[in-house]
Amino acid sequence: MEWLEQVYQAVNWLATPVIKQFTGLFDLNGRIGVFFIGLSYTVAYGLFRYRKHHGLTEARSFWAFIGGNRVHFHPSALLDYRYYFVSALLKVLLVVPFIALVDPIVWRAADYVSFFNNLWGERPQLGYNLGISLLYGLGVFLINDFVSYWVHRAFHSRWLWEFHKVHHAAPVLVPLTASRAHFLEKLVDRLLSIMLVGLFAGVFWYLCGDKVSRYTLFGVTYLVFIFNSLAANLRHSHVWLSFGPRIERFINSPAQHQIHHSDAPHHFHKNFGTNLSIWDWMFGTLYTTTPTPEKINFGTAERDPHRYLTLYSLIVLPFVDTYKKVVEHFSSARASVVPKG
Repeated sequence: MEWLEQVYQAVNWLATPVIKQFTGLFDLNGRIGVFFIGLSYTVAYGLFRYRKHHGLTEARSFWAFIGGNRVHFHPSALLDYRYYFVSALLKVLLVVPFIALVDPIVWRAADYVSFFNNLWGERPQLGYNLGISLLYGLGVFLINDFVSYWVHRAFHSRWLWEFHKVHHAAPVLVPLTASRAHFLEKLVDRLLSIMLVGLFAGVFWYLCGDKVSRYTLFGVTYLVFIFNSLAANLRHSHVWLSFGPRIERFINSPAQHQIHHSDAPHHFHKNFGTNLSIWDWMFGTLYTTTPTPEKINFGTAERDPHRYLTLYSLIVLPFVDTYKKVVEHFSSARASVVPKG
């Protein structure tokens, strides 16, 4: 029957991104994957053995050292596990269609190359060169990291905070908390990255006279692979790993990101960087750490994690709270201009 075929196609279409999200755990194309998580917890185990040997931890087992049941089976963590798969659906249903909608008006690398060719004429081809490939990959990496810094910082502002708050409201951190980001934030980050990387790539390709590919390691952009290998999944964990003040001016450590998740006022609005800390250093938001763990409670100034324990609260509540905030703002503004007496 035709309607059964349509139902099957609809279910298959919705199931595909969820299945892809699951299989993605077993490749190297994202930080959240078995390889990088395993690498991070291998580092954590080394820390556990070292601190246990020197009497620097009271944890009786490695499981307790990384948080145990109280962290990994906390209602917030269980929500993160569910949201990881739901976010794949949101991407297909909301993010991808919007990107496709604006794609015709957003210039890509090829558009810039064509523009420059018409303006100044074609450049001679330089040919394949490993150095050029590495330099191109470095440029793309820096632009994506720069965009992530400013998008992250922007979503800490008054009118966008409710959307980013869903990430910070988690009272416990597990690697999958990294995917606990509102689709609106992902949309903004993706759109700006497309625009700026397209501009950079267009200029770079034009100067090289031909398209340049990024150098990869095991099928992954080499810098992404390197930074994901630096125990990146411990950023969203209860394992303190500091790189020390000198290195942390350049590279973001797990401890630095845990500081970013702290509910202590002196930690607010610090360490917005994803992989690099140079943006925080340059723009005055850097907070460096030491090997001695700081006492941290994860959360927000509002201290209302109980409001963020459902999929509804992560997806819809930010719109509701932002609407209320806008209404209150304009109501107060209107009241302030009403003449008295």
